[in-house]
Amino acid sequence: MEAKTKTIEQFKTHAKDTGSADVQVALLTQRINHLTEHLQTNKKDHSSRRGLLMMVGQRRRLLEYLQNIDLGRYQAVTKKLKLRH
Repeated sequence: MEAKTKTIEQFKTHAKDTGSADVQVALLTQRINHLTEHLQTNKKDHSSRRGLLMMVGQRRRLLEYLQNIDLGRYQAVTKKLKLRH
């Protein structure tokens, strides 16, 4: 919970922001990284692998939306999270 709050603080666009595309991408990236580590040790956990693929797809759609709406914010988020674009 602490890490989630810290991530929200870093990526929020205004004082009460908890659900903007920037925040959602950051939270999904955090969960994806955690699940990737889990799957490296538990190779046969196929249900978690499916969840990981769904999260990656959701993040891709949010990034695409962000790129279409505001290119500057998209570039800032991808740079902060060290994602390819």
